[in-house]
Amino acid sequence: MAQGTNYKVAFRRRREGKTDYGARLKLVDYEKSRLVVRVSNAHATVQVIDYAPEGDITVASAVSKQLSGFGYKGHSGNISAFYLTGYLCAKRALAKGVEYAILDIGLKSPIKGSKIFAALKGAVDAGLEVPHGDFIFPEDERIRGEHVANYAESLNAEEVAAKFSKYLERGLNPTDLPENFDETLKNIDEAEV
Repeated sequence: MAQGTNYKVAFRRRREGKTDYGARLKLVDYEKSRLVVRVSNAHATVQVIDYAPEGDITVASAVSKQLSGFGYKGHSGNISAFYLTGYLCAKRALAKGVEYAILDIGLKSPIKGSKIFAALKGAVDAGLEVPHGDFIFPEDERIRGEHVANYAESLNAEEVAAKFSKYLERGLNPTDLPENFDETLKNIDEAEV
């Protein structure tokens, strides 16, 4: 390990690659709510967070696991699930009086059309005001899952059973994913979140 009077050990979360403190400080300086989007291997987490000196306060939160309660049967880590999770979180934030937020993507790279921006589009479509450029959003066909349905139609029955076994276990034919997406969106709008 380096030694000397000028050497300073970085914070633990910085050493572990979990937090960019410079970017976080800039976001906290705005004194606005943050729309925090986090990606795991199988799920999406979207939160609206306010800064407080004693610790951040989570105003509203949604996890893609919760979508099954609204009738969603697709995979909880795809673009459709991210859009719906962002939509659900924004509806909950609006119900609590938050109307404006700034996007916080953490250490993820801002890639055009990615899952993170699908969640942002869901939040914006729900009515939450977030500064953005429309060119970063994924295409509407991808958000609805039409590319998955088209791919499933090109396969034979054995290949569909092998590649979409989890969809079939949940009672969803992969070619019906766009309809399931629309139904879930309608259920979120009708529910008192």
